[in-house]
Amino acid sequence: MTERTVPSSDAERLAALGYRQELRRSLGVLGNISMGFAVVSPVVGLYAVAQVGMNIRGGAWVWALPVCLLGQLLVVAVYSELASQWPLAGGAYQWARRLVGPGFAWMSGWLWQFAVMFANTTVAYLAAPWLFALVGATPSPAGLVLVAAVFMLCCTLVNAYGINLLRWFVSAGIAAELIASVLVGLALLLFFRQHGFALLTDSLDTSAVTGTGGLGSLLAVIAVGGWAFIGFDACVSTAEETKDAARQVPRAMRWALLSVGLVVILNAVSVVLAHPDPAAVVSGADLDPITTAVVTGFGDWSAKPFVLVVVVSFTACLMASQGGAARGLYSLARDGVFPLSRQVRRVNRRQAPIGGLVAATLVSAAALPLGLESTAIGSLITFGSAATFLPFFLLSVAALTARLRGTWHPAGVLSLGRWGTPVNLLAVLWTGSETVNICWPRAVLVPPGAPWYQVWAALLGVGLVTLTGFGYLLLRRPQRLMTSQPEPALATT
Repeated sequence: MTERTVPSSDAERLAALGYRQELRRSLGVLGNISMGFAVVSPVVGLYAVAQVGMNIRGGAWVWALPVCLLGQLLVVAVYSELASQWPLAGGAYQWARRLVGPGFAWMSGWLWQFAVMFANTTVAYLAAPWLFALVGATPSPAGLVLVAAVFMLCCTLVNAYGINLLRWFVSAGIAAELIASVLVGLALLLFFRQHGFALLTDSLDTSAVTGTGGLGSLLAVIAVGGWAFIGFDACVSTAEETKDAARQVPRAMRWALLSVGLVVILNAVSVVLAHPDPAAVVSGADLDPITTAVVTGFGDWSAKPFVLVVVVSFTACLMASQGGAARGLYSLARDGVFPLSRQVRRVNRRQAPIGGLVAATLVSAAALPLGLESTAIGSLITFGSAATFLPFFLLSVAALTARLRGTWHPAGVLSLGRWGTPVNLLAVLWTGSETVNICWPRAVLVPPGAPWYQVWAALLGVGLVTLTGFGYLLLRRPQRLMTSQPEPALATT
């Protein structure tokens, strides 16, 4: 990438883009990286996909992870050019607005917001069993939902206190998570490995259990693996609170995704090779292969400390993701294009987007009762992945279209130069294929005997949110409130 200089301060550049500084700009590049790292979260991401991956493709499932990482690096490359030129909260909405137009932008922002808010529902619900495990209690379905709601509320209160307290909590959480993840992964691989590396190419005859083999199982694992590499756009959500955002946000996205990706791959390989009985995971007898591998290797004493690390990881993840959702809503609401915009755009005296935070929490909490039916939470995970990759795809298409039409020439601090168009094209192909791949109805990704709507959850969920958004777009026509904003001058060096 090449760099240019922008002859204005952050506040001046924000004003040139049509907005005044309302949020507290106090994050450095490390603080911005921490937001992206926490949301992508190697522990949370791996826990969401490891059991399903091994169940579908045995030890060979780990090869889906580098594929997903490389694909997402293409998306980050496109996002870097966009974030560098328009360092604004609510990236998908703000960028699409300038690349294509108001209607397309509003739908992109609408889809992205619901993807993040329902992902927060999933994170809170998945954290609840670990909170029970921390105190040695056995949860009931209602208990899981109640604890998840309380957990979500606590994270909301931290977010409401402002970006500095949020940064402290998130940074402490990812420091503990990173140290624990790397040490545990290396220890399992170097000292507690029970199988040879040949296991990493062995599907363990999963086709006999799942009825899916070959290319079908590989695509299913890639569909699941994509969940472990989303969330880096949280770096964009805090762009208006980051110093020298045009330069630092693109760097933060790359470092967040690369660091998490490498840790996820390390631990996935370590768990497969250190697990005492991978066949038990394939058969469904072991639904928590990560804990099994850790406790078998380190001994029973490690169970509680490991649970604590997992709880810390989920806490940092939910706090950062909630913050991103709140700032995305704030970005839409300050343009008056979101329902109840006057309330949602409010900023409290600590310069936190309190209106967006309350709205995001209410929507996320409203979906928690789905957890009363334990298998329904899988539908939220599938929908969250599909709804996240769809905006990735739409934005990649928007950027490529604007390039080919000649209506967008990247003019930010960072530019891909002559590589911009081919990288953008590859990002379109990756995100488009992954969106279709995730939405493809597969019985293998839901519990045996699950109702048909869980098999079709991704397509139904994305379709419902899209239709609702189109309805609001046609009835209220929020795009009429959007106006083009002037661009500040850029000087090249």
